[in-house]
Amino acid sequence: MKKSIVKMMSDASASAAAKEQSAPQPASAQKVTTPVVNSMGRALSHMREDSIVSLDPAKIDSSPFSDRFETDEEARAALEELKLSIQSEGQKIPVLVRPHPTERDRYQLAYGHRRLSAIQALMAESEKPETVKIRAYVRKLSDADLIKEQSLENGVRENLTFAEMALWAVQLRDAGLKQREMQPVLGQVQTVISNMLKVADSIPADIVRAIGRARNVGRPAWMDFAKLFEDPEAADRIRKVMATDTFRQASAQDRMALAAKAARGATERPRSMPQTTTDITADGVVVARLKTSSSATTIAIPKSEIRFAEWLTDNLPDLHRKYLQEQN
Repeated sequence: MKKSIVKMMSDASASAAAKEQSAPQPASAQKVTTPVVNSMGRALSHMREDSIVSLDPAKIDSSPFSDRFETDEEARAALEELKLSIQSEGQKIPVLVRPHPTERDRYQLAYGHRRLSAIQALMAESEKPETVKIRAYVRKLSDADLIKEQSLENGVRENLTFAEMALWAVQLRDAGLKQREMQPVLGQVQTVISNMLKVADSIPADIVRAIGRARNVGRPAWMDFAKLFEDPEAADRIRKVMATDTFRQASAQDRMALAAKAARGATERPRSMPQTTTDITADGVVVARLKTSSSATTIAIPKSEIRFAEWLTDNLPDLHRKYLQEQN
């Protein structure tokens, strides 16, 4: 059973504080770690102050900022496991929501999207859906506050892949955060964040999401893949491959390989033709031999037919003209 987020944050905060007391930290590490610990402390304080309420799950919309891919089999299996856990043991960890900024009597999720999805699935399966409720903290949050709360939960779990973090970094930037402000949110140094943004800016988001979380594909592979988009036609070639069953049914690593192959134009290269040899005979005698490959066709005439070779050389232009006339 997963730990409660409050317990995980408390453990992380205590562990980080103990490390700071026992050993000096490099300046670069302090820039990333200390704000995260401070954020955890603030979150714990908020949770102690907040009261838990029961809400209609149908009135809660997803966060307007998407930080995770939920398209692979691993994510679906985890969601099913969580749904069964909540069904048998109840919801132990509240979600965090804010009042919807534009719609009355509705809410937007800050964190707990898997819990919300699981409970909404249980609600859809229930014979009495009106009895299904979700336990939640309700807090007024700006977009920036919501992003920080959402990132805090990710920081505790520490299982976002490079691809997910790259697209998340773009959303943080679009929300107005500078790279140095993203460091405590993403738990990464500025150099890594810069590389994430380069990757996300180079590769169209639909292609990144089609490849998926790609847990075993790290930063070097994504950066190499991003360079392939210097070819302006690479994205179109990849999207053609994305529409195939072979791509859809492949693992994330294999989807990356298929996409990279398509980006290089490998799928458009003609297959090499096997070389063939054809003998041309007249009255049982070989008068010429044609050799055909993917690049050319050559005619070889034996020395015994040297006079035929001379005649063919003289008459070949006329034969070619006659051929063209027949084609018309």
